[in-house]
Amino acid sequence: MKDKFYFAEKHFLYFMAYSVIGWIYEVFLEVAVYRWGYSDRGILIGPYCPVYGVGALIFLFTVYKLINGKETKKRILFIPVVFVLCSLSATLTELIASYVCEFFTGKWQWQTYADYKYNFQARIALSPSVRFGIGGVIFLYILQPIFEAAVNKISRKNIDIIFFLLITLFIFDLLYFFVKI
Repeated sequence: MKDKFYFAEKHFLYFMAYSVIGWIYEVFLEVAVYRWGYSDRGILIGPYCPVYGVGALIFLFTVYKLINGKETKKRILFIPVVFVLCSLSATLTELIASYVCEFFTGKWQWQTYADYKYNFQARIALSPSVRFGIGGVIFLYILQPIFEAAVNKISRKNIDIIFFLLITLFIFDLLYFFVKI
């Protein structure tokens, strides 16, 4: 039982880390690339976009198994497959998230997808799907091994503390979100 809880704690840390990275990515695109100016890209108070954390966990539980522990040559051969699977799973995740956000708030954060030539109901679009595939490859081949090594260096007691603090903040953030809508 302790091992399952430790597994869940570590994966919650990954979820939070990738949610924060997703938020940073969104803000970077908005400020530096599109030059629209800063706005909070999340729907919660904290600097994170949970849809990125969910997408990362989907990548970890499905696609990562194809390359984790394999020799470098085989890992490289899987890059096109990883790209396609990440693109498809992230796009599906984003589509579902748009419906969930619309149900709770009446909108979703990425309605600007209507500006893309190839889009579906401004919920998903080809250009972001390609970026999700590229991001998935970077995530699974570079970031996740680094994060795993870093998390494995943290003592079990400190993982418990970090997990408790983060999940408490996240739950309060979710409760506040549902109270204000």
